[in-house]
Amino acid sequence: MLVQVITLFGEMFSAITEYGVTGRAAKNGLWQLETINPRQFADNRLGYIDDKPFGGGAGMVMQAPPIQAALNVAFAKAGTQKAIYLSPQGVPLTHDKTLELSQQNHLILLCGRYEGIDERILEANDIEEIAVGDFVVSGGELPAMMLIDAVLRHRPNVLGDEQSAQQDSFCRGLLDYPHYTRPVEFNGLKVPDVLLTGNHQEIAKWRHTQSLLRTKNRRPDLWARYSLNPQEVQLLSEL
Repeated sequence: MLVQVITLFGEMFSAITEYGVTGRAAKNGLWQLETINPRQFADNRLGYIDDKPFGGGAGMVMQAPPIQAALNVAFAKAGTQKAIYLSPQGVPLTHDKTLELSQQNHLILLCGRYEGIDERILEANDIEEIAVGDFVVSGGELPAMMLIDAVLRHRPNVLGDEQSAQQDSFCRGLLDYPHYTRPVEFNGLKVPDVLLTGNHQEIAKWRHTQSLLRTKNRRPDLWARYSLNPQEVQLLSEL
């Protein structure tokens, strides 16, 4: 997978190209990152690509011409005219969306700064706006890295254990169950007895029950969309 990112701060992406699961995957050639700095297309010696907003107001706006030039470079290499703009005004990033994006071999991500980019970029191109949450950060770089990490987890051979992604929160519409490791007792708190029995059927039953309870208690929005099967109804009734 080739991921092209239009950003003023390409150095930030070393966090995912050099470290952890995504860094290992990059070293193994499972994905490649390229950054394009729109400053190289500035029409002035100092490389400014932002200006005051028409109509007044606080902050600065990234200008359309250098952003469009950077997009054109990315489009030409990727062979696609589609891009993603990381924006608080976008649709929420979900598990299903990351799974969908993982099926592609090219991604083009646009990272804004300041007050954002000139709206005409969004009007003139096939750009999907995606938000990583109902909050604002200083630029699109951190959200872009979150999106890349989430997408790569679905790609073949990126994770050491392919079942890890299949057991993550949201995969089945539920939150993940609690996890424990050594020691058996810590600060007076013990590992649930069922996890020490070696009875895999009972362990699976306990874990699924915990997923149901966590989702019900912590994410009522997910719970409202989840359809219990008869076995799950029985599990909850036994509590």
